Amino acid sequence: MPIEFRSLPDPLDEKLVEKLRKVDFPTLGHYLEEGFCNPRLQRQAGTERLVGRAVTVRTTATDSTLLHHAAGLVGPGDVVVVDCGGDRRHAPLGEVVVNALASRGAAGAVVDGLCTDIEALHTLGLPVYAYGRTTLTTKLQGIADGSLCAPVVCGGVPVHAGDIVLGDANGLIIASGTRLAAVIDEALADDAEEPVLVAELWQGRPLGSLTGATETLRRLT
Repeated sequence: MPIEFRSLPDPLDEKLVEKLRKVDFPTLGHYLEEGFCNPRLQRQAGTERLVGRAVTVRTTATDSTLLHHAAGLVGPGDVVVVDCGGDRRHAPLGEVVVNALASRGAAGAVVDGLCTDIEALHTLGLPVYAYGRTTLTTKLQGIADGSLCAPVVCGGVPVHAGDIVLGDANGLIIASGTRLAAVIDEALADDAEEPVLVAELWQGRPLGSLTGATETLRRLT
């Protein structure tokens, strides 16, 4: 099938982005079920939390020609999300591609596959998420298949260009701005209340009485 090119997505809502930078990402798990990538898709390099706009790329297992092209299009705050069609042998992300992304101000990279050049990636510090590492790399084969900014799948999650990518040491969430905006204020309120809850636990109060779980069970039995 031919390569599909679509336009880069609209900028993210900066007010929403600022809120997302403050929230503890696992708190979003209290309110959402969708958008959570396979937990084996973990941060391989970098130490900073990741918040950015998804720029989607679909490649074949062995050819990274389209990814090299896309690396020259991204801008500040973008996160390249690479769908390799299920390949778990070849690494499309390594020292050169990640440097290309970092030089343009990208926030990070996510590959539904493997990465390579891990020592160089650690030195660079850009957040890179993958299932693992390998020395077998993709090539510039020019295969007429793939897409840019079209829908892809990453970590079992459907991803659209312009979705928001959230990553930390726990894993990845990729969701639309609309979905995240619907829960962010409640999640931030939860985070603000959590220190009080923890302090009360250390004062001897049972967790179930503080959260209402014990009372719920009484009503159910």
